[in-house]
Amino acid sequence: MSPSGTSTERRPWGPAWGRPGGPPFSRGRGRGLPVFSSLLIAVLQLVGSAGAGRHQASGRVPLDAAGYLLLLAGPALLVLRQRWPVPVVVGTAAVTLVYLGAGYPYGPVFASFVVAYCVAVWRGHRRAAVLSLLALYGGHLLLALAVPQHWLRGAGRAVGAWPEFGLGMLALLLAAVAELLRIRHEQVAARHAARQVAAARRADEERLRMARELHDILAHSISLIHVQAGVALELIDDQPEQARAALVTIKAASKEALGEVRQVLGTLRGPGDAAPRRPAPGLDRLPELTEQAAHAGLTVTVRTAGGARELPAGVGLAAFRIVQEALTNVIRHSAARRAEVLLDWTEPERLSVRVQDPGPAAAPEAGEPAGGGNGLAGMRERAAALGGTLTAGPYGSGFRVLAVLPTGTDRSDGTNTREAR
Repeated sequence: MSPSGTSTERRPWGPAWGRPGGPPFSRGRGRGLPVFSSLLIAVLQLVGSAGAGRHQASGRVPLDAAGYLLLLAGPALLVLRQRWPVPVVVGTAAVTLVYLGAGYPYGPVFASFVVAYCVAVWRGHRRAAVLSLLALYGGHLLLALAVPQHWLRGAGRAVGAWPEFGLGMLALLLAAVAELLRIRHEQVAARHAARQVAAARRADEERLRMARELHDILAHSISLIHVQAGVALELIDDQPEQARAALVTIKAASKEALGEVRQVLGTLRGPGDAAPRRPAPGLDRLPELTEQAAHAGLTVTVRTAGGARELPAGVGLAAFRIVQEALTNVIRHSAARRAEVLLDWTEPERLSVRVQDPGPAAAPEAGEPAGGGNGLAGMRERAAALGGTLTAGPYGSGFRVLAVLPTGTDRSDGTNTREAR
């Protein structure tokens, strides 16, 4: 996907290719043919071969029109190396072999083949590239050692074994360097892909975290508003003062929910925007929860065991949200009018949070979806993200939620399996 949002199709370089911009000698990929780099190679071959011809033995044939055409044929083929790498590497090998067989001076005539070879290897056509290299070297060796000299131009230019051995070493060096570059680029591409996967995972975890936050905030507040709205409707004619109190509770709950939603959505702000000024909720706000539950007709008793201690922000937020969601479930799904919250600090590195009600379960309201929502799933995900556990289920005629949270960690993200109550 391009920065402007339009899709651009690109050919892959190989099994694990993904480096932006492609390999060297491939400038212009996705923007037309690589003409400029091919022109540079043409200039190199023309100037370098002409200069080399003036300093080589008289047995080599001086460059003529045919020689210059052969020097230009390789770079001309390189213009198509991105679209057809195999024909180009085969063609440059053939052109180079014809040039050498004609007896023209040695020089940078191999530059076109080197570039075509590297591109073919990087594009994944290693077999074709290696066969072309073997054909070029074998053909040159055959011309130099086996073909009668009077068949060739430039008689008396026999080549010894040591120069041929040196060319063989250069061919092996080319193959090794191209392979090392291919491996290096694949490693870079693998790391790039791993970073993309990690970034996508972090984005998914952040979306999941925000979904949990919004669910807990809205489920609690809307449930409280729903209950108070029902009370106000029943009492508005006969007991207007109590109906007024219910409406005041609705206003306070909606204001509280709006503030928390703004705080959660503030994480989506840009770097230049103001950060949320309100601290994340923790167990210090339990009195607010019990007061809100009391307005909904639920009496909540909070007990502690052991000495309370300071919690990391992530652990305090998770404990608060678990209690909030558990009390919301009591209001929505239980006929009980009382509930108990126990904070157990007796273990040095753990906090146990237990919320239970005596029941029984209330009949579901008309129009409520079967199976409930994602409340239990969100609580389990919060606990698991911190390395803790959460169990929830019937307890006698009521329901109990028990969360065990490590107090030495402050992680607030994690990916877990979703469940629904």
